Amino acid sequence: MNTTYRFCPSCASELALLSLEEDGGPKTRLRCPACGFTHWNNPTPVLAAVIECVDREGQVLLARNAAWPGRFFGLITGFMEAGETPEEGIRREVAEETSLQVERLQLLGVWDFQRMNQVIIAYHAEARGEIRLSPELAEYKLIAPEKVRCWPQGTGQALATWLRSKGIEPQWLE
Repeated sequence: MNTTYRFCPSCASELALLSLEEDGGPKTRLRCPACGFTHWNNPTPVLAAVIECVDREGQVLLARNAAWPGRFFGLITGFMEAGETPEEGIRREVAEETSLQVERLQLLGVWDFQRMNQVIIAYHAEARGEIRLSPELAEYKLIAPEKVRCWPQGTGQALATWLRSKGIEPQWLE
């Protein structure tokens, strides 16, 4: 359970783990004993894209986030913003982080990423243009689909799903 919230955003009283009857039984959540505010701690929607660079022989773009330790390269991801659809959000994220323009999107699926309390909504994005990384990304790689290695976490599952859709059996990082 995420207990990073300490104080009520409505009345500033200290939150406490309290059980109340909810749909189907008692549920313990961070709640305000003074005003009744509940911190629901619902998962955050995260958007991800398997970017196929159609003007670079269909190579897949993987990027390394500047904040990540080590040299792990992953999919382009980002948070959905209020007022946008998932499709609008992933087009925006791809443009902001890589300067590529998405020409076509296809939903790959939805995966849970419980360690981060997130739900990943992943797309295959056919894109083109000159790659210019935002400061959020340190570097990128373009890799032929048959040479891509997948990872076991949520976005790695999305990449594996896309590879299978192309008739390629995914290879996994050890």
